[in-house]
Amino acid sequence: VSLTKTDRKGLAWKQRIIEDIRFCVEKYPNIFVFQVQNMRNNLLKDLRQEWKRNSRFIFGKNRIMQIGLGRNKAEEVETGIHKLSKRLSGQVGLLFTEKSKEEVLEWAENYWAVEYARSGFTATETVTLPAGPLEEFAHSMEPHLRSLGLPTKLEKGIVTIYSDYTVCEEGKVLTPEQARILKLVGKPMAKFRLTMKCSWTKADGFQLYVEDDVQEDTAETPMEQDEDNDDDENEDEE
Repeated sequence: VSLTKTDRKGLAWKQRIIEDIRFCVEKYPNIFVFQVQNMRNNLLKDLRQEWKRNSRFIFGKNRIMQIGLGRNKAEEVETGIHKLSKRLSGQVGLLFTEKSKEEVLEWAENYWAVEYARSGFTATETVTLPAGPLEEFAHSMEPHLRSLGLPTKLEKGIVTIYSDYTVCEEGKVLTPEQARILKLVGKPMAKFRLTMKCSWTKADGFQLYVEDDVQEDTAETPMEQDEDNDDDENEDEE
């Protein structure tokens, strides 16, 4: 694949996202900027499926989403909507919906899903495995478990921990090996949640739900954005 073809494909993809956002601004009366805690693509896809009848989730590069909405007063596609763009920082996305503000906020407050923690996650509890047999594992798994740091051996063909083992400690960052062990022993620790940072509606305009230090600019020049979604797997897809 030539670089030229790759660049053209990337440009076409960005333009599609921008057009999708502008279409959604016209179609849906309510728009939210949501922040993701412990991002999981499979769960976001599930939400897209559940909400597809009257809503649309877009989760892509922040700079591209900003262009779609308008980065400042001069560029905004609707009056005041550039204030949403200013909150597109970090791991965030856009929710376009026909559901009311009250319904969305109540749902977000109560929705969460437990997932397995990844490397770099701060442990929410101390997990200790007691000495004894691990009958849920086949004997062929014993070398792998030992390579992760577990004090295991085979006793009569059964994987056995020969001394108590602390997998992780509350408040400490997980290593890749610790995260893998927690998943193997069926110990989810991370909560996938969406926090609604702010909204813009055709009826009421902009509303902020999470206080921030964003300054309302008076200049009509495009703003700079330092943080962005940096995981390509999180890009918007339909």
